Amino acid sequence: MVSVQHISKTFGELQVLKDVTLNVEKGEIVSIVGPSGAGKTTLLQIVGTLDHPDQTEETEIKINDIIISGLKSKELSAFRNEHIGFIFQFHQLLPEFTALENVCIPAYIAKKDKNPTEKRAKELLDFLGLSHRYHHKPNSLSGGEQQRVAVARALVNNPVLILADEPSGNLDTESAEHLHNLFFKLRDEFNQTLIIVTHNEDLANMADRKLTMVDGKFVE
Repeated sequence: MVSVQHISKTFGELQVLKDVTLNVEKGEIVSIVGPSGAGKTTLLQIVGTLDHPDQTEETEIKINDIIISGLKSKELSAFRNEHIGFIFQFHQLLPEFTALENVCIPAYIAKKDKNPTEKRAKELLDFLGLSHRYHHKPNSLSGGEQQRVAVARALVNNPVLILADEPSGNLDTESAEHLHNLFFKLRDEFNQTLIIVTHNEDLANMADRKLTMVDGKFVE
């Protein structure tokens, strides 16, 4: 479902990724661990089309049978919005909008109609235990609730792939545990595919497969 072949990334004279290859099956949860500066977030950003790898003849990124390196900028933005959901350490909710409105934003960007979009957003918030929080703004939500709103936002367009970068890094222990269990519930309920970059060993060890990145490449 995700095929990342021969990915390198250089910033100036610093090579952050070194010929990385990664394959992920549909419905699989893969965790990526390693020290800070190892290249984990850079890889996630490249898979999520937020950044571009160094181009070689062997470089290829394919998601859901679509080779994304061949897409133009506008096509890439549309692909990202439709096929990929993002969950970050800092939830990045817009403070002036309610939980429901924040969840709807990716669907509105995709020019989806308001009524079915709100229906889908409410279904997701209900699923995540936030039916009583539709109209609350982020500053009146707990950290765990804000992150669950961010999860609902990532799911609203029914993406084939969820990318999570330190998703529980800003949460207390109990909220982090709830979020970790939620990822597996999402996989079971929606057959979601997840790639999770984390320093949390409990979450990393729960994954179907744990990969370790050191100095820009995966190691045994």
